[in-house]
Amino acid sequence: MNALKNDRFLRALLKQPVDVTPVWMMRQAGRYLPEYRATRAKAGDFVKLMKNPELACEVTLQPLDRYPQLDAAILFSDILTIPDAMGQGLYFETGEGPRFNKVISSMADIDALPIPDPEKDLGYVMDAVRTIRRELNGRVPLIGFSGSPWTLATYMVEGGSSKDFRKSKAMLYDNPQAMHALLDKLAQSVTAYLNGQIKAGAQAVQIFDSWGGSLSAAAYQEFSLAYMQKIVDGLIREHDGRRVPVILFTKGGGQWLESMADSGAEALGLDWTCDIGGARARVGDKVALQGNMDPSVLYANPAAIRAEVGRILAAYGHGHGHVFNLGHGITPEVDPAHAGAFFEAVHELSAQYHGQ
Repeated sequence: MNALKNDRFLRALLKQPVDVTPVWMMRQAGRYLPEYRATRAKAGDFVKLMKNPELACEVTLQPLDRYPQLDAAILFSDILTIPDAMGQGLYFETGEGPRFNKVISSMADIDALPIPDPEKDLGYVMDAVRTIRRELNGRVPLIGFSGSPWTLATYMVEGGSSKDFRKSKAMLYDNPQAMHALLDKLAQSVTAYLNGQIKAGAQAVQIFDSWGGSLSAAAYQEFSLAYMQKIVDGLIREHDGRRVPVILFTKGGGQWLESMADSGAEALGLDWTCDIGGARARVGDKVALQGNMDPSVLYANPAAIRAEVGRILAAYGHGHGHVFNLGHGITPEVDPAHAGAFFEAVHELSAQYHGQ
């Protein structure tokens, strides 16, 4: 593989010195870019785009071509690839989000679920990773990712998105044995999937626990964090002669940072409800922190965006171990020029916090 020309993202995750704070953005390949919308139209729909390695590579690289300040690429895919490969039958309703043809409601359903083989059952993702790594040619590192077991379980039990997670939580409390069996299968599947991505060329991985924040403190530890811990314990941590850092991101998980920091992950993602300075004081030198600007700030004018970037950088303070990001994914209606102003501000304003 080609040598990395810009490794500040990986260095920051390992709390090594960097010249400026690295920046990338969740959902950076996405609907806010007209070039993405054009490629998706060419593919036919989102699932066809995701399952076409060449087009997935094309949309992964689009933001890097537009914004030279980006310090990482993230694989274009979806967290629901694993349930789809388990036979759930993923499809998307226009304006409704993801749906599954099959819903998990019993221990028999869980017993029947296979653990997908990354190369056989999710080969299109591995092919996309290989294609992107080749086309990146060492420009920036490539991030692989997966949903967390709890987050994937909610979609499989609800049959799609949910506001209250009624069925998932009913199973968790009524039949914890079944929920644990499902989460255990998902943890095995995610571990194999992320290791497949690492072997194919992903240089860091992120676990998206989108719905962990919906749980009580006790349930979070038992049904979400415990299974992310299993995954971290099972991941390949050295590849191509480098450490492969792991980022855990629980949206709404700011109250549990100390126990997340004990997981063995190199970094924790923070949503925008969490004060990054306070978070840094709580976790100390144990982990790097990623985040955490409110994505809605990007609707404001560039001067306001710059001011908020400056505030977050000052809150984190001097020293290394900060990867700048949004506190959740960019929203589709944002003006692409505002994203550009955001990236420029991070590099320009952060230099003062690094070096002597």
